[in-house]
Amino acid sequence: MTTVRLTTAQALVRFLANQYSERDGQEQRLIPGVWGIFGHGNVAGIGQALLQAAVTQEADLPYYLARNEQGMVHASVAYAKMRDRLATFACTASTGPGSTNMITGAALATTNRIPVLLLPSDMFATRVAEPVLQQLEDTRGGDVTVNDAFRAVSKYFDRISRPEQLIPAALAAMRVLTDPVETGAVTLALPQDVQAEAYDWSVAFFRRRVWHVGRPVPEPSAVERAARLLRNARKPLIVAGGGAVYSGAETQLRAFAEATGIPVADTHAGKGAVPWDHPCAVGGIGSTGSYAADELAKEADVVLGIGTRYSDFTTASHTVFANPDVAFVNLNVARLDAVKHSAEPLVADARLGIEALAGALADWEVTPEYRARTRRLIARTREIEDGCFTVGHGPLPAQTEILGALNDVLGDRDVVINAAGSMPGDLQQLWRARDPKAYHVEYAYSCMGYEIAAGVGAKMADPSREVVVLVGDGSYLMMAQEIVTMVSEGLKVIVVLVQNHGFASIGALSQALGSQRFGTKYRYRDGTSGQLDGDVLPVDLAANASSLGADVLHAASVDDFRTAMEKAKGASRTTVVHVETDLYGPNPPAHGWWDVPVGQTSALDSTRSAYETYAHNKHAQRHYL
Repeated sequence: MTTVRLTTAQALVRFLANQYSERDGQEQRLIPGVWGIFGHGNVAGIGQALLQAAVTQEADLPYYLARNEQGMVHASVAYAKMRDRLATFACTASTGPGSTNMITGAALATTNRIPVLLLPSDMFATRVAEPVLQQLEDTRGGDVTVNDAFRAVSKYFDRISRPEQLIPAALAAMRVLTDPVETGAVTLALPQDVQAEAYDWSVAFFRRRVWHVGRPVPEPSAVERAARLLRNARKPLIVAGGGAVYSGAETQLRAFAEATGIPVADTHAGKGAVPWDHPCAVGGIGSTGSYAADELAKEADVVLGIGTRYSDFTTASHTVFANPDVAFVNLNVARLDAVKHSAEPLVADARLGIEALAGALADWEVTPEYRARTRRLIARTREIEDGCFTVGHGPLPAQTEILGALNDVLGDRDVVINAAGSMPGDLQQLWRARDPKAYHVEYAYSCMGYEIAAGVGAKMADPSREVVVLVGDGSYLMMAQEIVTMVSEGLKVIVVLVQNHGFASIGALSQALGSQRFGTKYRYRDGTSGQLDGDVLPVDLAANASSLGADVLHAASVDDFRTAMEKAKGASRTTVVHVETDLYGPNPPAHGWWDVPVGQTSALDSTRSAYETYAHNKHAQRHYL
């Protein structure tokens, strides 16, 4: 057996550089690079190995410097999302806080079912120098470290305590990263002494490996059962989720909808699978869904879920599908999702499953009356949307007006990125996506701070697209530092910074739930009341963005915003467009409900009143059995 003597870190770098994914005959690098921030624990291990690889060219694995460990995980997730989960980055961090900073990113990746490889540095495997700097000593066991916190948020976790353990662990990591059912965060904890320890590695470990991502074929009898339910439906509805996009099933889904006449609603992850102006497209569904989608959901007798995990926002906390006899057919690559809501499961790749259903329903379609009802509901929805875009609010514009202007100035392939706050709800109703990659909203974990870092990853994944990060001041203040990364890497990204001096989404929710917007505004502490309800804080986020190296444009009105966006699109470097909007809306009308419990007893009239409303809405909630 031919061997080569390398450190564990050098072996890992060489291994990762030779991993590829393949689907439908198209191969690509599975791990095209490594994000990192060096400190003790990885600077002499992974850091040295990446340097050596670059200098000697023994392995092609570029290194990218992030400014926040959570941010580099977000960037990797956004990259993988844009690449349909067929490629992602590795992320290395130093021992202790550098590594635990990645835990939120790991949870986001796993919740969204997006692959990312995390390489947190760990304490000494030999334990000879314990306790070392930044070590948390655990009285329950000597083998416990802070990195064990990754276990709860990872789809695969291993600690490499001996060099030879890397071989099975690395192979298992690649298996999980390329499994569309099991994918998520994969964590290999690397003790700092083991990273630097040498071992004689079999050269075969470093051979070029291609991980084939297959398309599970639907079982014929399952197709027959699903088709039977749909044939008997009078008011069917499709809910398109992220699986429809990741499988590349857009063409098949559109053709299926056209042939059968079944209207298509979408989740955040599925938006764009059917263009917004397609005659069967009825928009977002659920708690912040469109008028058309939620009205059709109330009546639907059969719901065909395609690649959706049915989050509470999709189901409006189990209230939007109101027909007492509603039945579900779930086409999903994961059986976990296929059987939800007592559904008839169709476990298969979304593209192949749609094709099979299309064949089984080749001579069937909805009634002309149902097609006509869908058209009427869509027309009413367009009126609602247009009203939000042209509300004429003042003196500060409404956020919906900014979204309307953004819809107008961006092209079909331009990518809009968002994650948290009031904007995801507004976007689900109002964003008009015609391309499956044009709408990039992380709403499984809804993580504030995802947006700007995600802009880095999305632009790296497809430099040919204009990438527009849509971020509120709340998320911006949590994680804006990856603007520096955009500048250092020469990435042209547009950041639309919407400042309203508070938490618009939680503020409105707080008010609706009887908590009077408590603690949701950026204000001085008032000397009389003792609360944070004094004057507005003099925070200049535009100046902050400029200090990080971005060009900054200011917009004081909707017309100013349009002008600034056109200028930003023509720019060659990262540009921030700063605009202030009204913290109090107005927002799009609500068509769904979200279950956020209200105190059953309270000394506040506002809370008691809110509880009465909450209790009333709970009556509509049910299991689908």
